[in-house]
Amino acid sequence: MPNLKVYRVLVTPTSYAKNDPALRSELEAEVSEVVYNTTGHPLSSSELLEMITGCNGYIAGLDDIDRNVIEAAHQLKVIARYGVGVDKVDLDAAKENGIVVTNTPGANSVSVAELTIGLIISLARMIPAASEATKTGEWPRMSGLTLAGKVIGLLGFGSIGKNVARRLQGFDCMVIAYDPLYDSATGEDLGVQFRLRDEIIREADFLSLHLPLASDTQGMVNAAFLRQMKPGAFLVNTSRGELIDEEGLLEALTSGQLRGAALDVFAQQPPGTDNPLLALPQVIATPHMGAHTDGATNAMGWAAMRDCLAVLRGEQPVYRVV
Repeated sequence: MPNLKVYRVLVTPTSYAKNDPALRSELEAEVSEVVYNTTGHPLSSSELLEMITGCNGYIAGLDDIDRNVIEAAHQLKVIARYGVGVDKVDLDAAKENGIVVTNTPGANSVSVAELTIGLIISLARMIPAASEATKTGEWPRMSGLTLAGKVIGLLGFGSIGKNVARRLQGFDCMVIAYDPLYDSATGEDLGVQFRLRDEIIREADFLSLHLPLASDTQGMVNAAFLRQMKPGAFLVNTSRGELIDEEGLLEALTSGQLRGAALDVFAQQPPGTDNPLLALPQVIATPHMGAHTDGATNAMGWAAMRDCLAVLRGEQPVYRVV
């Protein structure tokens, strides 16, 4: 078995070991040196270039891991993504350079699903606006919506979509879902009805996005998509900001085509203070916090660390992407 004490590991997720110090102590006990990201934010390509030299393992957050970074990392053996998305990793470059890429599927599913439910309820009952008004001395009579009898549409029925559906079972609403690889057995168990993508768009009172970012999903929620939605519907995005054409969404909200939106992710993160979506009272904005719970960060941390160390030992990781 290789001596891991000769290896250097870069760790960039800012929440790594935040809720479980054993993640830090165990990793540090296994390898020669651990280098941590102290900037407080995901790293750009240029920032990574300054830190990746001499690293053999890399537990990666939402950093820009482009070809320049990968080709400069001459000693790198593994990129262990702390999370499920690998859209910021140049997978072709990694494969060409013999670097294993792993991720942590399912580790944050429950936490993202819980936030999704919270955002749906917050939109339906206008909770943020009601709280703000009450704190400023108002006592408004606000009429919200009940979820009972409403149609909740899930675009994407992977681990997160399934967990959302499971948690909606007690709300007496109709849950419909689309996924290119739809799991009909789980859908039937959860009382979910399958629909084609365009049917979901047209029928949903609340439309929640749970698709990965890919060439065919980037910018999919554009003006034409939004015009298909039921007038007065709500949009929720806890997936990737790049799925949405923000100019199109702004128009749909200001015209009244959509009644509101809840966004945990944006095309640019953090969004600039001049982003016009942030000025709309019918928009709930949160700082990409879906996976920021004790349960999710611990699960992602252990899965990423174990696969990183497995590759350094010459073993097969559990969750290999390439």
